[in-house]
Amino acid sequence: MKRNDFILVGIITVLCILSILFFNYISNEGAYVIIKYDGTIHGTYPLSEDTTVRFPKTGSNYNIIEIRDNQVTISDADCPDLICKKHFPISKTGESIVCLPHKLSVVITDSSSETDNTVDAVSE
Repeated sequence: MKRNDFILVGIITVLCILSILFFNYISNEGAYVIIKYDGTIHGTYPLSEDTTVRFPKTGSNYNIIEIRDNQVTISDADCPDLICKKHFPISKTGESIVCLPHKLSVVITDSSSETDNTVDAVSE
């Protein structure tokens, strides 16, 4: 390999790394956290704003959802298995945390509502 080959490989490597970083940054811009209980949306929060949500606000069978540093975790829960609490933080569109005993799901999406009324394709 010649000197110019090493330069070309270096430039391509740098461009690949920069494009990966750019798309990771863009993918979370405008993302929302949707909290659903038993299939019904009960709250929508921007991923970019730090907040703590207790669901439900009063009573038993609670989950405490923390949105911090563009990541979402369930910091506390009173379910028997605590799998939702042990789940790693989520930060990308499409990721979710589910608490089956409480019928709760926390989903990151790119719009403030989960229903998108745009048509992808039409078949005849």
